[in-house]
Amino acid sequence: MQVATRAHARGLVASNVSGTFQLHAWDVPGRRLRALTNRSTGILTGLLGPDGSFVYYHDDASGNEIGHFVRIAFEGGAPQSITPGVPPYPTFGLAVSGAGNRFGFVTASEEGFHLWVIDVGVDGALGPPRRIYSSPRLLDGPAFSHDGTIAVVAASAGARSLRFELVALDTATGRVIGGIADADSRLGAVAFAPLPGDARLVAHSNRTGVARPLVWNVVLDARVDIALEGLEGEIYPADWSADGRRVLLEQIARAVQRLYVFDLVEEVLTPLHHPNGTYGRVYFAPDGTIHALWEDSTHPPQIIALDECTGALVSTLLPAPELAPCRPWQSVSFPSTDNQQIQGWLALPDGPGPSPAILHLHGGPEAAMTEVFGPASQSWLDHGFAFLSINYRGSTTFGRAFLEQIWADVGRLEVEDMVAARSWLVKEGIADPARVFATGWSYGGYLTLLALGTRPDLWAGGMAGIAVADWAIAHEDTTDTLRGVRAARFGGTPEEQPDRYAASSPITYAQHVKAPVLIIQGRNDTRTPPRSVEMYEAKMKALGKAIEVHWFDAGHGSLVVDQAIEHHELMLRFAGRIIGAPESSAS
Repeated sequence: MQVATRAHARGLVASNVSGTFQLHAWDVPGRRLRALTNRSTGILTGLLGPDGSFVYYHDDASGNEIGHFVRIAFEGGAPQSITPGVPPYPTFGLAVSGAGNRFGFVTASEEGFHLWVIDVGVDGALGPPRRIYSSPRLLDGPAFSHDGTIAVVAASAGARSLRFELVALDTATGRVIGGIADADSRLGAVAFAPLPGDARLVAHSNRTGVARPLVWNVVLDARVDIALEGLEGEIYPADWSADGRRVLLEQIARAVQRLYVFDLVEEVLTPLHHPNGTYGRVYFAPDGTIHALWEDSTHPPQIIALDECTGALVSTLLPAPELAPCRPWQSVSFPSTDNQQIQGWLALPDGPGPSPAILHLHGGPEAAMTEVFGPASQSWLDHGFAFLSINYRGSTTFGRAFLEQIWADVGRLEVEDMVAARSWLVKEGIADPARVFATGWSYGGYLTLLALGTRPDLWAGGMAGIAVADWAIAHEDTTDTLRGVRAARFGGTPEEQPDRYAASSPITYAQHVKAPVLIIQGRNDTRTPPRSVEMYEAKMKALGKAIEVHWFDAGHGSLVVDQAIEHHELMLRFAGRIIGAPESSAS
């Protein structure tokens, strides 16, 4: 969701109003949407150029995330590749300078990571892609200065590290012109000030143990850290005001999000008194308000405008459809290993407990579950299940130590947190100990399979979506971008650390699984490639284990509403059969 900075009536929104997520041209004053894409597998992310003329997105084959960046006119039409002649590539995303004169993106190959730049003429004509920087280290970004002369990327501290420093490059030559690093910490670039000739970059670092914003003047090599003492949790910069004086900040403390504005001149922090919930995308809008994609556990995502001085709701720009009343989530916490406090979101069905229960694990692992609108959670509640989603160790926004505990020991502590969550549900009288199910998608699906094999007596069943069952096989079959990230998380490749990969893989423990297993997997997925699940299914069946695998023709998850409903119905029926629920109650 965004508005063109130099064409304020034009915006871009991803919506599933047609039944499949597609990119839509947004008539901002008219508050209307017009579909721009019509991909059968859907598309969720795109970029609107600053002048509002074109929309850019990564066009892949059937959701496999390997393809080309293309652009399509805001008025509509056929997409045009902006990287002709370049072999199909995986990427983390596309960035553009404020002036709109340069685009950039990072790809990966067996040789390492590469930063590409595309020059844009005054007539909008695109130059050929130029590879200006390559490194064996992981790269993320770039962020461009307003005039596009400087690009900053985050580069890992080593080829096997998930700690990052910032590297500044001359976009004309690829020459390194500066950098900053914090020992044993992670830096991330967000955005340059939106002014011509302004070399200030707003970024964040977790060198204090939690994320805090900073401003780095790349040309002067001057850094100012914004300490914000007295505030809990992690704080990330989100956007600059148009005059380059203020920065919009996001605080996440115990998975609860709040917004602030920091005046860099007066050094004054102003809290915004906005509606509670989750803000997935926030920025200073051209009309002087703050635009936000907002949701909470009882309201679907919608685009709202907030007063930039107070945070009060000004208007709803794109409302969500009317729904039947939903049950709210509440934040809870409980102790896990070494008394580590784990936060989660709990919702309860009608009637007294104990009830059958769903323990949900988010994907990532570098992500966090905040208070979002979860249709699946509401469906479980409607069918009499308690619902708990936890932020296990390895999740973001809980501090550096919490994030890094799982490095080189993937899966073990996360499963201990799952066990602690189940114990807490039973102890509190919420869950029937014989009817607790583990479920999740992506990394959450992986943790589901691992918990079924390593703690087999605790679960009534497991439902895993787009999961990894064998990390070594997944390493071989994934994209070069993720191969580097995962090798860093394990502290090496499968050849270098075979014991770690085996110890963390669910297939290692298949013989111990007691509960029935349902897996829903995409045939074209390159993040969690299908072969590891095929091997897991074959081993489970050879062992006489109860396993069902449902395949669908897409990549890492479904963007088609009917398909997502079908997947959830499969899970409802699976769990219903195990607990002996009438067939009609799981439809």
